[in-house]
Amino acid sequence: MPLPSKWSLLRNGFGARRSGASLAEAGASAAASRSGLPFRLVLGVAASIGVAALLVLVLYITDLGLSVWERLDRAPTAFWGLYLLILAVLSAGGAYVVWRVLRWGRPAGKSRTALPAKPPDEATLRERLERSEKAGVAVESVRRELEELQRRRAVGEIVVAVFGEISVGKSSLIRALLPGTDIAMDVRGGTTREVTYYTWTSSAGDRLILADLPGLNEADGSLDRQARDEALRAHVILYVCEGDLTRDQYEALRTLVDLGSPVIVAFNKIDRYSEEDLERVRERLIQRVGEKLEVVPVQCGGMEEVTRIYHDGREETALRERTPRVDELRGALQRYLDTDPQVLDSLRDTAVFVLAQQKLDAAVAHYRRGKAEGIVQSYSRKAVFGALAAVSPGTDVLIQGYLGINLVKELCALYEVPAREMDMQRFLDLAGSQLKRSLNLLLALVGNVFKAFPGLGTVVGGAIHAVVYGLVFESLGKAIARSLESRGDLVSGPTLRMFEDNLSEDLEARARRLAQLVWTRQRDGEESTGNASA
Repeated sequence: MPLPSKWSLLRNGFGARRSGASLAEAGASAAASRSGLPFRLVLGVAASIGVAALLVLVLYITDLGLSVWERLDRAPTAFWGLYLLILAVLSAGGAYVVWRVLRWGRPAGKSRTALPAKPPDEATLRERLERSEKAGVAVESVRRELEELQRRRAVGEIVVAVFGEISVGKSSLIRALLPGTDIAMDVRGGTTREVTYYTWTSSAGDRLILADLPGLNEADGSLDRQARDEALRAHVILYVCEGDLTRDQYEALRTLVDLGSPVIVAFNKIDRYSEEDLERVRERLIQRVGEKLEVVPVQCGGMEEVTRIYHDGREETALRERTPRVDELRGALQRYLDTDPQVLDSLRDTAVFVLAQQKLDAAVAHYRRGKAEGIVQSYSRKAVFGALAAVSPGTDVLIQGYLGINLVKELCALYEVPAREMDMQRFLDLAGSQLKRSLNLLLALVGNVFKAFPGLGTVVGGAIHAVVYGLVFESLGKAIARSLESRGDLVSGPTLRMFEDNLSEDLEARARRLAQLVWTRQRDGEESTGNASA
């Protein structure tokens, strides 16, 4: 009988192992099935009990409700009224408690909604102007804006602002509307450096003022603000372009349309486009900016190159002036002239009030930033001197807590944001908890900084803590001021993140400045003590 080869033995071994593995898997599956059966049984019993309990609860509530209803039905009317009053009071109180729980931890402040702000009216704007001026805000530019509005009201002229990027043909368009007018133009673009006014008389005898504005997006951008402001002072805005708009142009145009100013888009250099291309550009402009937009194709003239071919084959190239095409634009302007002047005045006034409010907001923000910086630096120095003046353990904690509450109070009062004592204390507690992670690093850095100030002697430990307190108050105050300015509220999360960022910003230079303050204070104190002893 021949002996099996080693390869057959190996194959039989593998087969036996596979059979054993299959038996093992089958056994494990059966075991798992047997072990899972009691668990499913427990789940089934628990589900049954839960359904039964729910049915009992529903029956109990139904019985209780019917019983109360039956008793109330037999009660007098006065009892009904009293019972309903109690239910209403309890319901209102419960709703208020739930609302307070949901708002727990959120600082009290101005409610911020997504509703668009209404345009300001003149009375409200002037009242705010007087209040801001009394507070010390520089409001000269706002007053000049309102005085200019009064002057234009008295004159009673309709102003059309010719507005747009540089080198799109604004001055050429005015020259086409006003033949014979001497208007400076340059192939380099940006020739118009100031607002120039021209009088245009329509074929019907109506008169309006064309304001030629500096072009947007010049190299230095110094005239952009002047052009935008003058556009908002006009009754109608004539926006000149020569193709599909860029994102910046769309944003500028969208701002004007959103303010309610009547806008005509003069699509210049139409000789470059076919009728189909012009229609597509018109539809795209209206789609992206709004249905209120009126798009008018124009050709402002200019020079064109013409080639003449004579009968003997000679060619001659010459320049000739291109014929302007502005009749459709004249008709659009005439429609606005035929509009009720009071409607145009009202739209112009609203735009000017928005412009004045923007200038007032900028002036108030600048004033508040300066005041906030002064408050923060003042409390940083107070924190340093308070730490140096602490004479017993725990005294510095009380001093810094008092200073922290007053710092938040003054900044909230500056930005006219109400803040409750509990909210401020909770915010400072969160800031203190966050500070613990950076405290060792601050102490080590300030200790190294003090090596450059010899002669502090045994007070160096207190001096280090004093500088750390100053750094903390400076960083925290700037974070609070930034949150109040940008959000109109003291929002804990973002403010604490800004506080952490401020702690590490330009840390060594700030620590040296405060250390110099401490060193000077200690030196002056020692000198005064020596003089007193003498």
